[in-house]
Amino acid sequence: MRPPPVLCRRLPRRVFSSVTPLRYSSTAAESAPAYEECDVVVVGGGPVGLALAGALNSSKAVQESLRITLVEAGDLDKIRNWQLPPEKYSNRVSSLTNASHAFLQEIGAWNYVQHERTCPVENMEVWDGISDARINFNASEMATTTPQTHHKGMARLTENLNLQRGLLHFLEKAPGVDLIHQTKVTSINRESDGPGAWPVVDLDNGRRLRARLLVGADGFNSPVRAYAQIPSFGWSYDTQGIVATLIHRPRGAYEGSNTTAYQRFLPTGPIAFLPLSPTVSSLVWSTKPDIAKALQASDTFVLVCMINAAFRLPQLSLQYLYDRIFEAQAKGTPLTAEQVQEEILWREKSHAIDQHSARSTSSTLAPVGIPPADSELFPSLVTSIQDGTVASFPLRFNHTESYLGEGAGARTVLVGDAAHTTHPLAGQGLNLGLGDVECLAKCIESAVLSGNDVGSYTALQPYARERYLINHTMMAAVDKLHKMYTTDFEPVVWARSTGLEVVNELDSLKAAIMMTAGGSGSHKSSSAELSGWGAVAKGVEALSSAAQVARASGGGIGGIVGTGVQSLVKRMTSERH
Repeated sequence: MRPPPVLCRRLPRRVFSSVTPLRYSSTAAESAPAYEECDVVVVGGGPVGLALAGALNSSKAVQESLRITLVEAGDLDKIRNWQLPPEKYSNRVSSLTNASHAFLQEIGAWNYVQHERTCPVENMEVWDGISDARINFNASEMATTTPQTHHKGMARLTENLNLQRGLLHFLEKAPGVDLIHQTKVTSINRESDGPGAWPVVDLDNGRRLRARLLVGADGFNSPVRAYAQIPSFGWSYDTQGIVATLIHRPRGAYEGSNTTAYQRFLPTGPIAFLPLSPTVSSLVWSTKPDIAKALQASDTFVLVCMINAAFRLPQLSLQYLYDRIFEAQAKGTPLTAEQVQEEILWREKSHAIDQHSARSTSSTLAPVGIPPADSELFPSLVTSIQDGTVASFPLRFNHTESYLGEGAGARTVLVGDAAHTTHPLAGQGLNLGLGDVECLAKCIESAVLSGNDVGSYTALQPYARERYLINHTMMAAVDKLHKMYTTDFEPVVWARSTGLEVVNELDSLKAAIMMTAGGSGSHKSSSAELSGWGAVAKGVEALSSAAQVARASGGGIGGIVGTGVQSLVKRMTSERH
């Protein structure tokens, strides 16, 4: 008969919190008891996992009552000591909504983020790559509707590493957090088969953590989700994301600062230009896998030319350029930057694009003097790409059927990418994760204050009930937008273009969209988030359905799709009221 497990003696909670402010442990051998009892074990040291540890520790009640342990396989020292010259930026950037920004400020973590490496988004230009129908958002429109917000801009862009490093420095000042890094989770098992059994996390350094509550912040391939046997559903998009750090000229004195985000929806996927500094911006380009592969295999300056063209040339010419690149690479004689630029200039002439306008890739606009009338409609011309920043990754949709483990997987909860993965076109992936963290931290704090078991299903149910529907509504809206814009079918193009132009003319409607996208500065207004994005999702679905009817019937496009546009406007207007 196997002897019963030996439990390590639990330190008094107040003593533990005061004598162990933050401990880094690596894979070096160390003596450890059979079990180390922990109240909350967070697996995953990304921004979401670190934010959860910080949020929990920011509560005095939680800090005095619970032992919090975070486990990360990577080397967090590298992130904690990460440093780049002021003119250099990493290639993974996130857009933090005002709600996410306010949450990080509330728990005290934002003070540790390097603010000069962040940039506010004060304007957005979004347009259709086929019809050129356009919508623009301005922070001043939102400010007139939400005077209580004290955040500058609609969102704030920051490198993921800058945020992650700030959270680590914040946790260094946090008592009661045991941070274990350079250590992999080898297995997760239940301590026994009886009801109420706790999960036991085995680490590759020999330590065993017995968790009252096990949190999976461990990404798409989550070991915690696998242990809890929580199924998920989703699919891979037929698109690949390309990221890079772009270098460009500064905007002129009459053009304003580089605080405008640009996004053009092409049939192959959206391309986005996100400002980081006066002369540096970040690229997020979603496109077909074969195009992504060909662009990455090209000379860097060929990619520069194609990025500038992707924001300016009609889709017909872009597809011609893709085909030329494919053919040249297949023959083993890749195109040079000069050859690509020559092709682009010829295509511009064929489309009668004025070479002195901001739409021309040959424009040599000086940073002084009066710019052309369309200079605000297009991003600055890219001149080069920071070395080593071009990368790509697959895009997918995935959502678990539940955020809470039950039965044999009880006492587990999922947050962030472990629970949901969405297309990056709306920049909401990290924001959804931070919304999860804020809600879950409040549920745990509430359980502590009321004397409940923080790992019980009852204590965690409010988190799942609130966040699941919000996240799914947002993800469904983004997925439908992606499907609506990755087609050149004429009725669909007409429907989405008309809807975009109608919304652009209604300032109150645009303000409502910005507010429901997190512009109000609070994750707590979950009902507003849900209703706003629900209206967007239903409106987009109505347009999509109308276009499908038009395709099937072969006629009546104007009346049928017009009804879909009216549906979108009515829903958004009613939600706004």
